Amino acid sequence: MTSVFARADYDLIVLGAGAAGLFCAARAGQAGLSVLLIDHARKPAEKVRISGGGRCNFTNLETRPAAYISENPHFAKSALARYTPWDFMDLMARHGLSWHEKTLGQLFCDQKSGAIIQMLLDEAERGGVELHLETSCESLEIQANAFGLQTSKGRVLGRRVVVATGGLSIPKMGATGLAYDLARQFGHRIIEPRAALVPFTFTGADQALFAAISGVSCEVRARASGPEFTEALLFTHRGLSGPAMLQASSYWQPGEALHINLWGQDGARDRLAQLKSRHGGRSLASVLDDIWPRRLVDMLTERGDIPQGGKLAEQSTRGLDAWAEKMANWTVKPAGTEGWRTAEVTVGGVDTRELSSKTMESQRQPGLYFIGECVDVTGWLGGYNFQWAWASAAAAAQAAAEQWSGRD
Repeated sequence: MTSVFARADYDLIVLGAGAAGLFCAARAGQAGLSVLLIDHARKPAEKVRISGGGRCNFTNLETRPAAYISENPHFAKSALARYTPWDFMDLMARHGLSWHEKTLGQLFCDQKSGAIIQMLLDEAERGGVELHLETSCESLEIQANAFGLQTSKGRVLGRRVVVATGGLSIPKMGATGLAYDLARQFGHRIIEPRAALVPFTFTGADQALFAAISGVSCEVRARASGPEFTEALLFTHRGLSGPAMLQASSYWQPGEALHINLWGQDGARDRLAQLKSRHGGRSLASVLDDIWPRRLVDMLTERGDIPQGGKLAEQSTRGLDAWAEKMANWTVKPAGTEGWRTAEVTVGGVDTRELSSKTMESQRQPGLYFIGECVDVTGWLGGYNFQWAWASAAAAAQAAAEQWSGRD
């Protein structure tokens, strides 16, 4: 097969033209390296394109290591400290892009996601990056002091290789397990990948009850086996979604229950005493409209969570407090999640205990780097995962450039 690449060999080959791969290639190219970037997809950065409903939630002002899930929780600290949300905001400003904050530190691009993709492509072009789409990686092997990469368009050599092919989420957009296959080939351990930031599904009576109020949402506090998140819950035809549920899903394990505080923000539960004093002649269910959506109250009543009949004035303070506490720990057990089809990210991946936290380089194979979603670092919902893409990409690009400048 005749190669279509401009060169026979490159200082750096980057596999994957998503957020992390594009950014790494651009920075390495601008640092003086000859860079080849390949991806099997027809278009680059498709997950960037759909992010935030097309607005691209590109970072989070509250980025911190505690907002990331990993079996090696200290790993992300170095990269996140050295490339911050403000660094990426500076880059956007130089390209004339603007942004706005929604809630909880989430920043969205005013010019939509396509503008960020174009910015990344422009940065790559400025760095002289050679981009080949619709090009698959068929094999990677050590050849002398370089890596031999066999692709669907021919064979090429790279002195260093960055793997930025992502995780398993949203396979219809081309997600594959290539990063894990390459990591295993070079002796790396893989933390079992699982779908995260994904809606929950239910079966039986709960599924029917939730489907009947599909579209209803309310603010709650929710947790699985991890931290509690105060965000919106959304009932769907299949179960539970909304930001609170997506966040909890990253910590959830099959068979576990979800613990949901239906009172949401502080103060909602305190209104019960006020309602009792003002509307003592009405039933509990009839006055809860002032706190929750009517369809939610009806569903909870049908489910048996809200007592039927009886006047509020007839309820003892102890009994009302006990019921309120039950609603503060409303417990449901999902049948599962919607899986990879709708998962926004992957939890698990390449074990970071075998990577350098400063450079992202493999401790098993010099010159091989893993960045972005394919490694065992997963952020919360709200721009954290893009910030990890930028930070890990910057770390690998800087390391590759420094090693290149110091070569013989």
